[in-house]
Amino acid sequence: MGNAASSFTMKIGSGLGTAALGWILAAGNFDAAPEGAAAAAALDGYPMTKKGRAHEALVEAATPSFWGGILGVLALMFLAPPLAKFAFNFGPQERFMMAIFGLTIIASLSAKNILKGLMMGALGLLLACIGMDPVLGKARFAFGSTFMAGGINMIPAVIGLFSLSQVFTTLKNPISRADGKGFGKITSSGISLKDLCRYPIGYIRSSVVGIIIGIIPGTGGDVSSYLAYQMGKMMSKHPEEYGNGSREGVGCCQAASSSCTGGTLIPTLTLGVPGNATAAVLLSGLTIHGLTPGYALFTSNQSTTYPFILALFIATFLTLFVGLAGAKYFAKVTLIPKEILSGAVLMLSVMGSYAIRSKPQDVIVMIAFGVVGYILKCYKYDVVPIVLGLILGPIAEQGLSQMLILNKNSLNASLLSLFGRPICIALMVLSAASIIYPLWTNRKEAKKAKEIQEVEED
Repeated sequence: MGNAASSFTMKIGSGLGTAALGWILAAGNFDAAPEGAAAAAALDGYPMTKKGRAHEALVEAATPSFWGGILGVLALMFLAPPLAKFAFNFGPQERFMMAIFGLTIIASLSAKNILKGLMMGALGLLLACIGMDPVLGKARFAFGSTFMAGGINMIPAVIGLFSLSQVFTTLKNPISRADGKGFGKITSSGISLKDLCRYPIGYIRSSVVGIIIGIIPGTGGDVSSYLAYQMGKMMSKHPEEYGNGSREGVGCCQAASSSCTGGTLIPTLTLGVPGNATAAVLLSGLTIHGLTPGYALFTSNQSTTYPFILALFIATFLTLFVGLAGAKYFAKVTLIPKEILSGAVLMLSVMGSYAIRSKPQDVIVMIAFGVVGYILKCYKYDVVPIVLGLILGPIAEQGLSQMLILNKNSLNASLLSLFGRPICIALMVLSAASIIYPLWTNRKEAKKAKEIQEVEED
C-alpha cells in the first residue's frame, strides 16, 4: 500500500499528492482493524455494548476522535519545532520509564486479581522477547525459523486474542439469535450537543498525552491509548466504572489515539524521523517530490505542506460526520445471528491477518493466539496484560539495553542515572501512584462493604 500511495502522489503533483497522503494517513488512523489502540477502547466499549449501549459507545468513539484529531493537527501547525526539540529530551532512560509506567496499568486492569494480571503481563513480556536481540542482533526463541526471527507481529496477535477467542467463546454456547431487548432503546436515542464534548477535560488531557507520545519515535497510538486510559481512571470522579462500561474510558482512548497522529508527524516533518510505518510512507512521498523535512517545509514549501494539513482537517470532520450519522446503523450488528456474525468475524480475522504482510504464517499466529486467548478466558484470565507486554516489552528492553551500553554495562549506574533526569522522576511518581491507587481503592471498597455487612447483621 505504501508503494502504491507514493506512486499515486508522483502522478498527481506535490500539492495534491501530499493532500492525498493526508487522507490516507487520516484513514489509517481510524482503521477498523483490531490493534493495540482499539483493544484499549474495547476495555469499556464491549461492556457498554453488552449493556445495550452500543449506540452510545459508537458516538463516544467518534467525538473524542474528532477533538483529538483537531488538537493533533493544531499541534502540528503551531507547535512542531518546540515539540520536536522536546522529543530530544527522551533518551533511553525516559523510554524505559515510560514503558514501566505503561506496565503499571496491569495493576489497575487486574485490581481484583493482581496475581493473574502479573502472570499475563509476564507472559506478554516473554512473548515480546521472540525475535532479534536489539543490541546483539541474534535471534532469540526462533527455533531455526526465519519467520520467528522477525518477532511476533502485533496485529495478528491482537486479532487472535480478542476477535478469534470471542468467536470460540460464542460458539461454545448454543446457537441463538442475539438478544435485542436493550437495542430498541438504543436505536431511539438521539445525539445531543452535549454528546459532542461530554468530557472536555478528559479529551484535552488525553490529546496532550497522545501528542507527546506521538512525537517519540517507536511508540505510537497503542502506548498513548493505554497511558491516557490509566490517567483518565486515576483522575476520574467515577473510577469504579472503568472496565465496566465507562463512556469516559472510551473517550480517553480515542482522543489519545487520534491526537497521536499529529504528534507522529511532528518529528517526521521537522526532523525527517518517522514515528511509525505510516509516517514512513509519507516521508517517502515527500522524498519523491524532492522535499526535505525541516523548517523549509513550513516556509518556502508551504504550498505543499499546508494542503496536506488541510486534508487532515477535512478528513477529521468527515470522520466525525460518518461516525455520528452511522452510529445507529453500525450498532445493529448486535442483532445479527451468532452463527452468521461468528463466521463473518472469522473470515475477516483470517483476511486481516494475511493482508498485513501476505504471509500465511501470520494466520497461524492469529489462530494460535485465538486458542490461547480462549483457554485463558475460560479460566477467567484477562488477556489485556498480554497485549501490554507485547507493546511495551520491546520499548523497555531497548531503553534498558541502551542505558547499560551508555553506563558500561553497570546496572547500578544505569538505575542511578534515572534519578538525575526530571522526566524520569515524574514517570516514577506516576508509576507509584498507578500501582498504589487501585490497591487503596480496593481496600477502601472492602472496608465499606464490611461496614455495610455489619450494619445489616445488627
